[in-house]
Amino acid sequence: MIIIKKGEHGALLVTDRIVFAAPAYPLEMINDPTGAGDAFAGGFMGYLARTDSVTEEGMRSAMVYGAAMGSYAVSHFGIRGFEGVTLIDVQRRVRTFRDLTHVALAELVK
Repeated sequence: MIIIKKGEHGALLVTDRIVFAAPAYPLEMINDPTGAGDAFAGGFMGYLARTDSVTEEGMRSAMVYGAAMGSYAVSHFGIRGFEGVTLIDVQRRVRTFRDLTHVALAELVK
């Protein structure tokens, strides 16, 4: 499995069977992109460590958690985007992200 980070365009998971694209979490304003890739990697690896799942489904979920963490990184300058963020906040953002991407996909299929 290979993860390709694409900055503001999200990331790709490539295996011998699938290509999964996770877009960047949509924000109205980006203040500072510094550290977004590191935050993505931290969210991605943190999810895998917490769930101990390296299945394709687990990797796709980890990509979404990575995108959510990257969104916190770019929302403020420096590490201020992470101030006060709890696991519940991250899970809420992941749910919102999944809802947004599923709605967008459903619209494309129409």
